[in-house]
Amino acid sequence: MRIEILNRNYKDESGQKAKLAEILEKKISKLDKFFESEAFAKVKLSTIGSGKHTMEITIISDGKQIVRSETTSDSMYNNIDILIPKLEKQILKYHTRLASRLRKSALAPVKEQKEAAHQESYGKIVKEKKFDISIITVQQAIAELELLDHDFYVFVNAENNLVSVVYKRHDGDYGLITPQY
Repeated sequence: MRIEILNRNYKDESGQKAKLAEILEKKISKLDKFFESEAFAKVKLSTIGSGKHTMEITIISDGKQIVRSETTSDSMYNNIDILIPKLEKQILKYHTRLASRLRKSALAPVKEQKEAAHQESYGKIVKEKKFDISIITVQQAIAELELLDHDFYVFVNAENNLVSVVYKRHDGDYGLITPQY
């Protein structure tokens, strides 16, 4: 598995980035057994505040994202030990869902197979809504989110002119989703 490590303001106090990269490659390569073709792992390392380190691992196979997981702890080595089992569980869940979908379609008559190809097993769209989008700041978007009592709010960010989404997290804080092109 190819591995790309991106360093976002992460400073290794021990000065052993090579050791961390070696351990990452060894642990992530154990996930190779789940992929038939060459998979690609993107690892993002960052430091939050003083002493908190965040690691995000995204695995891409056949050109599409398969799994992604992120964790924050006091050590990048702890993050590795937390993330690898989480990713393995996600991959197994993905393969199980894919296998059951294939089994169902193999048993279905041809007409049902064509209908099933148009429907996702995740559910169906039951409502479509159109709305005007405004160019505002993130703080204004949070205010709109609270005023409307919604879980998320879509807007054009006045700071970078990109369509963004602000959402309310389970811990009461807010998250911001901004696309990368």
